[in-house]
Amino acid sequence: MKYGAEVKIGTRDSGKLKDWLSKAGTSASIGSFADAANFGEILVLAAKGNAASETLKLAGIDSLNGKTIIDTTNPIGEESPQNGVLKFFTTYNESLMEQFQKQVPKANFVKCFNSVGNGLMVNPHFKDGKPSMFICGNDESAKNQIKEILNLFGWEIEDMGKAEAARAIEPLCILWCIPGFLSQSWTHAFKLLK
Repeated sequence: MKYGAEVKIGTRDSGKLKDWLSKAGTSASIGSFADAANFGEILVLAAKGNAASETLKLAGIDSLNGKTIIDTTNPIGEESPQNGVLKFFTTYNESLMEQFQKQVPKANFVKCFNSVGNGLMVNPHFKDGKPSMFICGNDESAKNQIKEILNLFGWEIEDMGKAEAARAIEPLCILWCIPGFLSQSWTHAFKLLK
């Protein structure tokens, strides 16, 4: 909305978002997951990893066909972190995003924003320059849409290729969270040096 986009948030409980909606302005609305899926050209999947598959079902698989979906999720298990290290419920041989791509094969998933906190997603400012946002996905057109957003938001883009690269991108969340759990430091990001 900051950049002129109209936004509809899908939810199971619209009452939880009434305060947000009252402050968000006229370009914002709330509805069901299906309402949001039908409304948006670009969708953001921002659900807990173990609930995201059900969220896609509630949105309506057919409604997602042909849509670009920014996958911000991580397959974080229910266990508490061990010495600051999260446990995932996926294996190294299949990412959560790959599972979503199989579930909704006609949608265009782009892994993005899964390795940084929400307070840094838009206009991150670091004294050492722009941080790197690692993305991947099977559809080049969808990735180009997301690259435009990332440029607008102030990120250096690192395109890691097809959906299989999410096997490497998703675990960046584990690494990003360790300083937070161990020293309450949540204001950092990654940078790929070349």
